[in-house]
Amino acid sequence: MGELSASQARRIALYAQGFGTPRPSGRVDRRHLRRVLRHIGLIQIDSVNVLVRSQELPLFARLGPHPRSLIPDATAAGELFEYWVHEACHVPVEQRPLYGWAMQGHPRWKSMRRFAAERPDVIESVLARVRVEGPLVASDLEMRDRPKGQWWDWDDGKLALEHLFRTGEVAATRRPNDFARLYDLAERVIPAEVLDLPRPSEHDAKKELLVLAAQYHGVGTAADLADYHRLVHTRALLAELVEEGRLVATTVDGWTRPAFMHPDAYLPRWVRGCALLSPFDPVVWFRDRAERLFDFHYRIEIYVPKPQRVFGYYVLPVLLDDRLVARVDVKADRANGRLLVLGAHGEPGIDPATVIEPMSAELRSMAAWLGLGAGVEVSPRGDLAPALRAHTS
Repeated sequence: MGELSASQARRIALYAQGFGTPRPSGRVDRRHLRRVLRHIGLIQIDSVNVLVRSQELPLFARLGPHPRSLIPDATAAGELFEYWVHEACHVPVEQRPLYGWAMQGHPRWKSMRRFAAERPDVIESVLARVRVEGPLVASDLEMRDRPKGQWWDWDDGKLALEHLFRTGEVAATRRPNDFARLYDLAERVIPAEVLDLPRPSEHDAKKELLVLAAQYHGVGTAADLADYHRLVHTRALLAELVEEGRLVATTVDGWTRPAFMHPDAYLPRWVRGCALLSPFDPVVWFRDRAERLFDFHYRIEIYVPKPQRVFGYYVLPVLLDDRLVARVDVKADRANGRLLVLGAHGEPGIDPATVIEPMSAELRSMAAWLGLGAGVEVSPRGDLAPALRAHTS
């Protein structure tokens, strides 16, 4: 395939991300979770719970209403494990060997490795306690050995657990009531057949991760593919993959840098449907890519003082067919059973008449999925708010 148009690149990317096929019409189960993971490969974890924890939203965007136990159930069954990949992520357990090189010494964790080298006694004592007492949370250790304000206010016990987590000696699940990490020996969490798999070299593992990133993106720049699994120094690896035919070099109209496409990337004639995207959905998590693909400038404003926010605290981009057409600032009012839309803004040039009905239907569906029986309440902020309120009230 020669140079791609911007529209073709968008459709390839969205199809690769799982938006090219209809949502399930019947019962949703773990087979559908596996289907989503074949398209996106990992699910980023975030603890902010103003609406719902962000890791649930990529599934809703692609599957619609589904059992909210899908991720924890798959983790308990040994199909998913948590690790630092893009950020903290749920990842298919069969991919664990691809991170062996990171467990041996990822450059992002030099300070933590230095702590482990300086305090091997702490590491060994914490590992011994996990062996005897696990699974446990960091607060079970009660090791306040350093001044507050260092290491995100982590004590030595938490530092030791996180070091052991990164090296793969312990694994982590999540405590359901407060979402805290539960640490246990890896062999008590990860299936033995996975632990026994050979680990490829760093060189070969990074090549596999780049191919997976191309599969999940469909088409992307070198920066896009490297960002998916937070890789660095990938230029030579990409050249090897092109030479081997595992990636296809191409260009995209309007992109200033070369692109790479997976050989099996599919260009659909169209993409149909509406979805509310998490701030940490792979479609938008790399902001430069979102601007290139969709002309969509997106920043998370959680940490921006309220008077300085442009769109709101927890803003979800709205995908309609193959465009990002709007953004909604949403909050779950659990006490009163309502899904609050605190702001609704359309993108420049959209036709509100084509956007409001699918967007309101998606919001109503989300409210029902979250058990917010009083429905959707729309505040007057934003140019789409009046029409959206009329369609959801």
